Amino acid sequence: MNHRHHGARLRALPLLAAALFGLAGAAHASDNKIALIPGGPHPYFAPWEQAGKDAAKDFGIAAVDFKVPAEWKLNLQTELVESLVTQGYTAFGIFPGDAVGINSTVEELTANNIPSLALAGCAQDPTKVSFCFGTDVYNSAYLGTKALIEALGGKGKIVHLAGLLVDPNTKLRMDAVEKAASETNGAVTVVQHITDTDAQEAADQKINALLGAQKDEIDGLISTAYIPSVVAAKSLRNLGDKRIKLVGIDDDQIVLDAIKDGFAAGTMAQNPYGQGYVGAYALDLLASGTCTVKADAPFVKTPQTERFIDSGTLLISNANAATYKDDLKKITTEIQTSFKDKYLDCK
Repeated sequence: MNHRHHGARLRALPLLAAALFGLAGAAHASDNKIALIPGGPHPYFAPWEQAGKDAAKDFGIAAVDFKVPAEWKLNLQTELVESLVTQGYTAFGIFPGDAVGINSTVEELTANNIPSLALAGCAQDPTKVSFCFGTDVYNSAYLGTKALIEALGGKGKIVHLAGLLVDPNTKLRMDAVEKAASETNGAVTVVQHITDTDAQEAADQKINALLGAQKDEIDGLISTAYIPSVVAAKSLRNLGDKRIKLVGIDDDQIVLDAIKDGFAAGTMAQNPYGQGYVGAYALDLLASGTCTVKADAPFVKTPQTERFIDSGTLLISNANAATYKDDLKKITTEIQTSFKDKYLDCK
C-alpha cells in the first residue's frame, strides 16, 4: 500500500496538531509526549525503551514512549506515526523504515510544527528531519574490518555478513568493508557480501550454508548487523573453530562470551541507549518551542545527509569487555551535556 495515501489523514489534522503544538509550545517541556519509533521489531532498539523512561525522568518530560510497528513495512510505520499524532504526541524520533519514503510523512509533521529526528539511521536529503543522530556506520564498519584484518595478521579471505538491503546503513557498511580491504593492496580480499542476514531464519540459513560449503576457504568474517553477529558467534563455537576470525557488531551476550572464549576477535559497540536518551532530550527542547537548530551547528556531512551527529562507537575486545559500558555512558553524558550549546539556539 502506498504510504502517501495515508498522508491525507495526517493533512486532515492540521488544526488538531497545531492546537496540540500550541499547548506544548506555551507550557513547560514537561507537557511534551515523545515517541521513539524503530523501523520494525529488532533487538537493537530494545534499549530505546529504558532510555526514553530515563530521559522523561531526568528532563521532566511528560512521556517518552517506545512504539514499534508490527512489521518492517514503511506503511505500518507511517500509519503508527499518524495514529500517535491524533493521540497528542508532539515529537518523534524515527529510524527510517525507508530512507527516502519516510520523507513525505516527516514533511507533513513539519507542516504541523511537530519536530522529528532520524535516530540510528538517516533519512535521505532533502529531508525535513531536524538532524540525524546515530552510529557513523561507515566508520564503524571500517574500524571493525581493520580490527579483523589485524586479527588475521594482515592477510586472508573475508566474507561480509550484512544487514537488510532496505536498511539505509547497509550500503555504507559494504563500501567501508571494501575500503579497509583495498588498503591491504590485495593481501586481504572480500570474497562476498552476504546481505539480508539481519533476521533470524535468514541468518541461520545463509551463515550455516556458507560455513558448510566454504569453511576451509574463509579466514575471517566481518558482521555489520546484530543478528548475523550472534549467529556467526554461535556457529563458530558449535564448530569449535577458532581459526576463522570474527568481528561482529553490538553487544549481545553470546558475542561477548565468544570474545571471552576465543571464538570472536571483537565486536563494534553502538550506542542505542544514547540515541534514545539524547534524542528525547533534543526533541523535548525542539517541541517546546524554546529552541531551534543552529544555522552553523557543527554537523558532519555523510552520503545521506548534511546534518549528522555521531552517537559514538568503540571496539569491544578482551581488553575492555569489562569496562566498555562505562565508556559508552561517558560518551552519552558528554554528548548530552554539550548538546544545547553546540547544536541549538535557545531563547
